[in-house]
Amino acid sequence: MSKLKKEPFRNIDFSSENPQQESFENYEFINCSFPDLSKLTILDCDFKNCNLSNLKTTGSLLQNVSFYDCKLLGLNFAGSKDFGFEVHFENCILDYVSFDKKNMNKSSFKNCRMHNVNLTQADFSKCTLSHCDFFEALFSGTDLRTVDFTTCTNFIIDPGLNKIKKAKFSLHSLPNLLLSYDIIVEDL
Repeated sequence: MSKLKKEPFRNIDFSSENPQQESFENYEFINCSFPDLSKLTILDCDFKNCNLSNLKTTGSLLQNVSFYDCKLLGLNFAGSKDFGFEVHFENCILDYVSFDKKNMNKSSFKNCRMHNVNLTQADFSKCTLSHCDFFEALFSGTDLRTVDFTTCTNFIIDPGLNKIKKAKFSLHSLPNLLLSYDIIVEDL
């Protein structure tokens, strides 16, 4: 059973108003802007309709943090702490975001645009993906074992450079897995 959220922060631009706290637990942020979450602890919080583009996360602790209808352009999660790292995204724009070398634990992505995302050496093996667009996303050394890509689009994954054992793909996405082998797949 989830806890009730504390009084939400609404329509605050934290670029001009720095947070007075070092830790936020069980809060909602609605229509807020942030330039920096560095060294903050964010636990069980929801961000709704927030602009978090180019947000700095160096040294931040993000545990069970959910983002709904947010814009997160150019975010780099690589600098956030690995301990307990768990994030969830729904209806978000995640273009140019980096999850480089992140263990994504039980994170989820639903109806997200993930153009030019860096997933190099990330562990996505326990992630849930649904209806995500991976146009020009970089998969290299990425652990994708058991991930279900059947509703996802525009990804190109080289099976020789990534772990894909027991991952699920739809038949129409088969050419996206064979592109690096220069094989021609024709629909009969």
